[in-house]
Amino acid sequence: MQNKLLNVRAAAIQLLTPRVREYLLTSEDGTALPRWQAGSHIEVHTQTADGTPMVRHYSLVGAPTLENDDLNSYRIAVQREDRQRGSQRIHDSFEVGTQLKISHPINNFPLDRHAQRTLLIAGGIGITPVFSMLRTLVRQGREFELLYAGRSAQEMAYREQVQALAGDKAHLHTSAEPADLKQVLARQPPQTVVYVCGPQAMVQATQAAAAELNWDPKRVRHELFGVGSKGDEVAFDVELRQSGRVVRVGRESSILDALHGAGIHPLFDCRRGECGLCATEVLGSDGSLVHCDRFLSEQERGAKLCICVSRTTGSRLVLNA
Repeated sequence: MQNKLLNVRAAAIQLLTPRVREYLLTSEDGTALPRWQAGSHIEVHTQTADGTPMVRHYSLVGAPTLENDDLNSYRIAVQREDRQRGSQRIHDSFEVGTQLKISHPINNFPLDRHAQRTLLIAGGIGITPVFSMLRTLVRQGREFELLYAGRSAQEMAYREQVQALAGDKAHLHTSAEPADLKQVLARQPPQTVVYVCGPQAMVQATQAAAAELNWDPKRVRHELFGVGSKGDEVAFDVELRQSGRVVRVGRESSILDALHGAGIHPLFDCRRGECGLCATEVLGSDGSLVHCDRFLSEQERGAKLCICVSRTTGSRLVLNA
């Protein structure tokens, strides 16, 4: 991963749905931004209301048509979530002209260039990486099918663009008419590769349907959206037993971000509770541990914490760091 951050500004903001805003980010000096591929995301580095560093991940969407993307701009879409103060902060404070620092594009969800056929499944704001994949598949003339589910048609970002690009290969579903995932998978030709992005329940349902059909698990690739803070966090102190330092973690901040803000740099990679690199031994807590990762086992959760996404409900947490 590139460590140097890029300086950009919000050049335009568009309301896509009542809860989703699209932000067009352009390079501050007008130079070309690093190239990226479908499935990529960026880290947006900003601050909480009290000035604590905050990092959030957003997929790169790409242009709304098949036209080439501007080399000096990126598009991201942010859904406001009541339980996630990061999205609230962005919706409330980002304006046209707001200056930001972002990471170079990161791709942990790449398209398989050799897949004979691709099935794209998106739920809610999970359409953002899937839309960039759709554009790539259409431009390359490859075989695909797309399923996009949302609470209602009005809440489905890029709905019209998806229909325009995919035509009759797109199947849109709402809560009133849910999709039968097993049926969708059952009609796929052998060796179809599935990309599913959305809430955990959708990902798990897709994986379960594939298992019932005796699919090779490697054919189902996923990215989870909507995992993270619960919305009732409290500020607390983290004591690092080895160094003796104590760092304050704000309600809107992760432990990892608070440590970075204090000049302490533990190992990390994904910032999403997936890789386990930041898992740290817990020596004590005066509250319950709130685990939001997808890496630690139930047994490990009694002794460790992924500090990029998890926290405590108490006022003090002691880590073996």
